[in-house]
This record gives sequence, C-alpha cells and structure tokens, in this order.
Amino acid sequence: MASGTSGAGGARAVGGARRARLAEIFRFALVGGVNTCTFFGCYLLLHPWMPYFAAYSLAFLLSMIGSFFLNTYFTYRTRPTWKKFALFPLTNVTNYLVQSVGLYALVTWAGMDDRIAPLVAAVVAIPFTYLISQRILVPRKPPEGPDGSGPENGMDERQPSRLA
Repeated sequence: MASGTSGAGGARAVGGARRARLAEIFRFALVGGVNTCTFFGCYLLLHPWMPYFAAYSLAFLLSMIGSFFLNTYFTYRTRPTWKKFALFPLTNVTNYLVQSVGLYALVTWAGMDDRIAPLVAAVVAIPFTYLISQRILVPRKPPEGPDGSGPENGMDERQPSRLA
C-alpha cells in the first residue's frame, strides 16, 4: 500500500463535504425560520379579512416567492433563473399538501386554534421541503469526460452569495 496521505486527504474531503452539507442545512433552517415568520405574519394580517384557509393560501404564496430568492442566494448559493423560478413552486407542492392536510386535520379533527395550527403544520413539512428544493435549485454536476475531467468550460453555476 502506498503512503497514507491519500487516505488522510480523502478523510479531509469527506469531513469538508460533511461540514459544507451541515452549513447548507443550517442556512436552510435559518431561511425556513425567516420564511415561517413571514408566512405566519402575513397569515395573521390576512386572517381577520378572509376565511382562514384563503388567508393561509395567500400567505403561503407570498412567502414562497421570498423563499425562492433566499434559498437561491443564501442557502444554496446559486443563481436564480426564470427556469428555477418556474420550477420552484413544484418544490412547494408537497410542502403545501403536507401543510394543508396538517392544517385541516389539526383544526377540524384535533380542535387546535386556527391561528396556531399553520405553524405546527409547517414544522412537519420542513424535511420534505429541504429535499425537494435542493433537488431543483442545486445544479447537477455534469458527467465527467472520458479523461475524468469536468465540464468543458470549467464553470460551476454555484457562486458566492452576495448575502453571505
């Protein structure tokens, strides 16, 4: 066996990748907290003027737009594009369904206050939202060439965020 430097380098690479993933998850959680506060604030402002489910839906739409920009720039540090913006609502379909079913169940069946239930339903949907938004917003690495090289132009779509 050759020297142990390649093993140590590999362990550092794995450790670095793990730290990068944990930092990304932390940023996602932070954005999620901001997004949840935005959603909940909009919901409480709209709730007196419309039925709870209509207020919930409009607040969800408004916070989703903010979430797109925060997640592209801050969480995943990638460029927002019109294509991603068009696809981003698809990432929230599962979130919306999980939250909607949760909201309905909590208010109707569990008798929870309809001002608090959206917050509880949102917490349940977090893991789903992370996995789906990462899949849409993070560029996939192009296949390696026959010589093991990356993309022809050497460019990666990810770039440092102006917000970070």
